[in-house]
Formats: sequence, structure tokens, C-alpha cells
Amino acid sequence: MKKLITTLTNIWKIDDLRTRILNTLLFLLIYRIGCHVVLPGVNPHALASGQKEGLLGLLDMFAGGSFSRSAIFALGVMPYISASIVVQLLGIAVPYFQKMQKEGESGRQKMNQITRYLTLGITLLQAFAYVRTQIEPSAKTIADPLFTILTAVVLTGGTLFVMWLGEKITDKGIGNGISLIIMAGIIAQLPSGITAEWVSRMAKGGGGPIPLLLEFVALFFVVIFTILIVQGVRKIPVQYAKKIVGNKQVGGVRQYIPLKVNAAGVMPIIFAQAIMFVPMSLGQFFPNLQSEFLTSLSNYTSVAYNVTFAVLIIAFTFFYTAIMVNPQQMSDDMKKNGGFVPGIKPGLETSNFIDRVISNITFPGAIFLAIIAILPAIASLFGINNQFAHFYGGTSLLILVGVVLDTLQQIESHLLMRHYDGLMKTGRIKGRSAASVEGMDHSAI
Repeated sequence: MKKLITTLTNIWKIDDLRTRILNTLLFLLIYRIGCHVVLPGVNPHALASGQKEGLLGLLDMFAGGSFSRSAIFALGVMPYISASIVVQLLGIAVPYFQKMQKEGESGRQKMNQITRYLTLGITLLQAFAYVRTQIEPSAKTIADPLFTILTAVVLTGGTLFVMWLGEKITDKGIGNGISLIIMAGIIAQLPSGITAEWVSRMAKGGGGPIPLLLEFVALFFVVIFTILIVQGVRKIPVQYAKKIVGNKQVGGVRQYIPLKVNAAGVMPIIFAQAIMFVPMSLGQFFPNLQSEFLTSLSNYTSVAYNVTFAVLIIAFTFFYTAIMVNPQQMSDDMKKNGGFVPGIKPGLETSNFIDRVISNITFPGAIFLAIIAILPAIASLFGINNQFAHFYGGTSLLILVGVVLDTLQQIESHLLMRHYDGLMKTGRIKGRSAASVEGMDHSAI
């Protein structure tokens, strides 16, 4: 307790850090207020009550509950995340975008501008789809088509404003703004999830406080397990040859290449979830295509859904890791700087060695990621309320763990820069960027 009080005092003493933390809290407060402002022309009393289920419930969680409330921030930052993923994939497959990636800061600004324009287009499409599928006719107080046009414009403006808030948090606050906004939305659903589970367990035949206590113990160990996966690295030793530069000797030191067990972050789960939305979309737009199999793929607790989901996650983990980690480039960079892996010849053999190591650690990482992804469904099968079960794994838990670690790592960097003690008695907190070979800004999303 004394250590905690001392650390908080040190944080408050640093003017820049204090200002950044207060700015972050202010921006997040603005976002949370917007999540409760209902769309114009919508009667909130006529909206369908209750939480969204299944995949829509997951979207509602990422949007901080504004999806089910028909709030102005109902679409959240998901259109921006979708646009970012598309631009990143274009940077891998299209030469024009590959050229922009190599242009440094100017190229990055061009790609950010393209991402914003693409976000605008995706948001408009999703806004019209939201009006058609999620707002009941009885809740509309303005006649169509004016209501549809007005709502689509407000939803689009809301998403663009949230995107701007995220950029301001990154610039003026602490941590990655978009990730923090998603995390704030997820945490906002935690009290209602715990309350729903408490009511369920305390009701007649619910089991009482003992099962509830066991659930919290299980959640604690799941979080610890997730932290191990997020933080796990395989270090490859690299020895640098000694050089004489002027009157000084440089090199001759041993360093390490930290290869993450889960180098792909949550991207495989996001890709897999995007594909798992297809059966639900087909069922909504083409009712004649409905079948028992398609229906089961829309139910996140079904065996068919979870097996398909796990297989897709494993496949996308290998795919995304192969894209983000380039053994040949790592080998060439080492060779140019006079480095080598002890016992391995520089060049092709080093590249093959790194590739083998990546393959060996990616497989267990992919299995663990698939297990984490389907844990909410397993929790639901054990009788845990759906609102609370989402916190047992999946994208939500990975985002929470990753964002918290990143933010704490940035706070610790500010403390150490000013010669204060870090947040931990021994060792340093490693965010995803601290031990990652790939520089993804949104690897937590």
C-alpha cells in the first residue's frame, strides 16, 4: 500500500504526465456521455429493451452499450478499425501502397488520410444498414426517408468524432486513443455483467454465492493466462562483431531478438469474426437461404460455430504472422550491422533458422489464442450469464489486457525518465510494443 501511494504521488508530481492522464480521462468522459445521447428522431421508450445477444452483443460491448441504445456513437470506432485493416492489407498486396509505406512520415500521413476517407465510406454503409435492421419502426418519430438520411448523417458524424477523440488521446493523452476508447466501452459493460450474474446466482435455484465466487476465481486465472500469452516471447541471441571506429571499440555485445508467441495480437480473432458475420448477414438479407447449419453458425455457443471459429483463428494466426514478421529482412539487417546468431551462418541459414523458430512458437500461440477466443462460449455452457461470459476471453479480454499493459508501460517510461522508481518492485512492465517485432498501432484491436 505504501508503494502504491508513493507511486501515485510520483505520477502526480510530473506535470506532463499528470496533464496527459487528466486529458485522457476528460476525453473518455466525453465519449461516455455521447454513448448515452439517443439519436434524434428516435423514441428511447419504444426501443427494444435488453442486451443484444450473440455477435450483435459483441458489437454492443465494443460500442460501450450505445449500439443497443441507438445512441449517436452507436457504430463506435469499428468502421475505423475495419478501414485500418483494409489499408494494412492493401499495403501488403498493392505496390502503390507498398511504395507509400517506404516513404516514411509523408507516406504514413497519406495512408492515414486514405484510412479516414475509407472510414467515411464504411460508416455511411453501416449507418444505413443500422437504420434498416436495428431501429424498430415504432421507435421512429420522423417519417422516412428523412429519418434514414438524418440518422445516417448523425451516426457517421458520431463515428468521425470518436475517431477524432482517439487521435486527440494519442496526441495529448497517455496510451493509444482508439484502443483506450474500445477498452472504456468494454469496461463500461462490466458492472452490468457482474450485476446480472449476481442476480442470476442469488435467485432461487441459481446456486448461491459459492458458484459466483468460483466464477471470479476462474476469471482471475483466465486473466493471468491471457497476460502470459500476450507477454510471452522467445529470445534469439544475436552477437555483434567488434569494430574499431577511430579510437573506440564498438560492437562485441550480445543482444536478443524478442519473437512474440502471439505476434499477430487480436487480428486473427477480428478477421475470423468478420467471416463469422457472413452467415448471419446471409440469413438477414436472404431468408430463403436459412438452414440448420447456417443458423448454428450464427449462434456463438454452438459446436459448429466454435469449431469453425477456432480453425479460422489458427489459420489467420499463421497468415498474419507470416505477413508481419519477415525472417529474410531480419537476417539481412543483422548481416548489414555485423550481427549473427551464434552457431548459425549469416544469410540464408539465419533466415531459415528464424523462420523455423517463428513456426515453432506460432503453433502453440495460435492454439492458445483459439482457446481464449472460445472461452466465452464455454463459460456460457457452464451457466454463466452471457453479459458476464464475454469477459472470460475473446477479443474483449485480449484488448483489456493489451491496452492496460501498454498504458502502464508508458506511465512507467515517464517515471523512469525522471529517475523515479517504476510501477513494479522488480523488472519492468512490457507493453505489446516493448516486446514486439512488428509495429502495429492497432494490434490490440
